[in-house]
Amino acid sequence: MPRARPEAAFIRAETRLRPVPLVPEISLHVADEAVPIWHRTEEELGELGLPPPFWAFAWAGGQALARHVLDHPETVRSKRVLDFASGSGLVGIAAMKAGAAAVTCADIDPFAVAAIALNGDANGVVLSPVQDDLIGRDEGWDTVLAGDIAYERDLAEKVFAWLLALAARGACVLIGDPGRTYLPKDRLTKLAEYSVPVTRELEDMEIKRTAVWRPA
Repeated sequence: MPRARPEAAFIRAETRLRPVPLVPEISLHVADEAVPIWHRTEEELGELGLPPPFWAFAWAGGQALARHVLDHPETVRSKRVLDFASGSGLVGIAAMKAGAAAVTCADIDPFAVAAIALNGDANGVVLSPVQDDLIGRDEGWDTVLAGDIAYERDLAEKVFAWLLALAARGACVLIGDPGRTYLPKDRLTKLAEYSVPVTRELEDMEIKRTAVWRPA
């Protein structure tokens, strides 16, 4: 079996740097198609059944959240920010461009951590990528940003309990979501809504109505 390439080399080889549709101020290393890069990631690691390469696409919730942060920089300006389940680092990049003091981009996927660093460099910002599951922890962040986290029931229950606790102690918590099944709308307040261009490979339509929420 050939030796696996470092994650950053794999990402450079398998993606292209492109502007984000709703946030053209930011460019990301993205894949052309979901299934081929998913299979190539499995081949690279010699593993089957890996999760989708969330880092290789600009998902609707992240796009809406990044747009909102850039348009409302007061949510992050001079603050310590966590971009949770960061994926590509899109939301964290937006936070740095909007004037955040520091941004931690957390994801459990080593490819995502590499993509976050590459995308930060491509956009001229310094991020702090962390490969860790931070659910339940509190490191004193002023603002916590989370996009596309309500797609699986058990995970969503854990994440939202944690986010609501962070909000209760005073953190500004913002959530980007395109209508996923497990979003607890009864516990949230909608701040804004966007029409987000997405690929039909990932979503059920080419324009996804996507909202930004905060705990009620």
